[in-house]
Amino acid sequence: MSQLWAPGRLEGRLPYLRRRALMTAATRAFFGAHGYMEVETPYAVPAPGEEVHLRPFALSGGLYLHTSPEFAMKKLLAGGAGKIFQLARVWRDEPHSPTHAPEFTLLEWYRPGASMADLMDEVEMLLRAVLPPSVTWGGVTASLARFQRLTIAEAFFAHAGIDILATANDAEALAAAAGVLRRDAETWEDLFFRLLLERIEPAIAHTPTFLTHWPAAQAALARRDPDDKRVAERFELYACGMELANAFVELTDAEEQRARFGADRARRHEMHGPDWPMDEDFLAAVGQLPPCAGIALGFDRLVMLATGAARINDVLWLPSQDIG
Repeated sequence: MSQLWAPGRLEGRLPYLRRRALMTAATRAFFGAHGYMEVETPYAVPAPGEEVHLRPFALSGGLYLHTSPEFAMKKLLAGGAGKIFQLARVWRDEPHSPTHAPEFTLLEWYRPGASMADLMDEVEMLLRAVLPPSVTWGGVTASLARFQRLTIAEAFFAHAGIDILATANDAEALAAAAGVLRRDAETWEDLFFRLLLERIEPAIAHTPTFLTHWPAAQAALARRDPDDKRVAERFELYACGMELANAFVELTDAEEQRARFGADRARRHEMHGPDWPMDEDFLAAVGQLPPCAGIALGFDRLVMLATGAARINDVLWLPSQDIG
């Protein structure tokens, strides 16, 4: 098989890549026009994140390639940087697939004083600025004229007939409500995501959708909703059946964040063994964060939507792996 950069092979991808270059410029123009400052943070870090299921690539000297610029950008927020964005290369040690590459680009931004609604409004403006009025991917067409906003509870009730919050981390109760058999060792979280993939995502594919107010067990670095402690102020964005973004109203309580990290680390170490020290510098920053909201959006997937490219490799200049 010829090299990925060979003229005959690169030529077929150049229309996608030219569109990518235009979208990169348009994205920077959008954030500049909205008062954001572009920042650059280190890629090699001593603590790459605390997500239980994200595996980083290890370097020498106790460093790792980061899985997100989130920790570093929040430190800048705590220091008073204000509205910031970054087009960051990130690395996650997960199998290469049509929609995921181990090395990819995240568009991440943070806005002091923003609510979930403010951030969703801004996402809609960005997508309308850099995408055509309607997009087609995977055989599904969606118009950007209207976005819908559904809570997770509303989505599970409407499309799966389940009161998801009533199952409260009880895998057997969730399986019974969904009318499915639990797989071997399937946890509530595992089953939640299986149902999300099988029942919710197909049902919302034709309308760009923000899924909001995730169960508290899925809070990650989001604060809990002051009006309903069962849920967190978190949303994810889907279009044409593809997950595009994950966003939080940020947790600013350092002690609660430490407790969450402790629980996550215990689970991760049970599965994969000991790893990196706790990022005490980040926890110090959490306690000094202004009220804010932030979002990470998969930029390569955004280009896939704009171009209709079937595979993430089609929109990468030099993919690290040829998956055909």
